[in-house]
Amino acid sequence: MYTKILLPTDGSELANATIHAGIEFAKQINAKVVAVFVASNYQYPIYIDIIPPNTPTEEEYQAAMRNFGQTYLEPAKEAAKQAGIAFESIVQFNDSPAKEIVHTAKLYGCDLIFMGSHGRSGVGNLLLGSTTTKVLSLCCIPVLVHRTKVH
Repeated sequence: MYTKILLPTDGSELANATIHAGIEFAKQINAKVVAVFVASNYQYPIYIDIIPPNTPTEEEYQAAMRNFGQTYLEPAKEAAKQAGIAFESIVQFNDSPAKEIVHTAKLYGCDLIFMGSHGRSGVGNLLLGSTTTKVLSLCCIPVLVHRTKVH
């Protein structure tokens, strides 16, 4: 059926619940898992005349976001380890999470994207709901939308 599943996360509680459901699904069908966190691209501070000295460079920003992303991917890594399934994780950069999710699925040869219908980004904005809708419109491979109950 499916051999490699992409699990996007934004690090939220709802995304983590979806990750665990995706890992369980992957275990049931003996599939590999690729988890992805999509960070925004570096924004150059071009709106001011003088760049403050504490402004991070693009390299510093990317390093910080990779570390940040890995903390969001850690629950997926642990769940996959406990389930005994093959696992990879990646932090990607793109201002369009949906486009990057679809691109990463192609890049890693995934044949299914398993994602939630709601979520919150690290800054508290709605992400996975609108991102899921965009992925559905952009994607050529199946997308399984997991519905998590909100308490």
